[in-house]
Amino acid sequence: MQDGRTTFAAWEQDLDRFLIAPEEIQARVQELGQAITNHYANVDELTLVAIINGALPFTADLMRSIQRPVRLDCIRVSSYQDQTRPASKPQILDRIHLDLHDRHVLIIDDILDTGHTMKRVMRELQQEKPASLALCVLLQKEDRLEVAVKPDFVGFGIPDEFVVGYGLDFAERYRNLPGIGVLKAECQNPPEWN
Repeated sequence: MQDGRTTFAAWEQDLDRFLIAPEEIQARVQELGQAITNHYANVDELTLVAIINGALPFTADLMRSIQRPVRLDCIRVSSYQDQTRPASKPQILDRIHLDLHDRHVLIIDDILDTGHTMKRVMRELQQEKPASLALCVLLQKEDRLEVAVKPDFVGFGIPDEFVVGYGLDFAERYRNLPGIGVLKAECQNPPEWN
């Protein structure tokens, strides 16, 4: 990789353009970590719940920048099913294992698109009766929001384009790109990959 904006592996040819460079992501993750640290300054321990697989890289970097004791759990949700638009009824595939009762919980996700996935996850976690429940997203498509979900921490606002990289995928591809790019329209069809 030369500078993150212009080159990365064989998948670069599938991108229309890079939207957010790796350096911009890392700088913003540090800022978010500091904001979260300040917000939870009087909390003994924070529980992070990552929505996987997409939020894994973001969560790993973010939790290292939070200057508070943290616990980590993951929840797996099926939202896109190899499509470029999220399903209106996301399914929870794997539930959390940690006890959230009376805990301060921060949900971490890669992108807030229509809000259906986040609404479903928040409803699931609220059943555990946490002391507080907040949301941190790396990316937010404000123009796509269909349900009332307001994140407490946002990395970047982005236009309504299909993006990949830094955990974001299409059909499980492109997650390892260090930056975030816009996937070319001709690459947004369900693949014949095996």
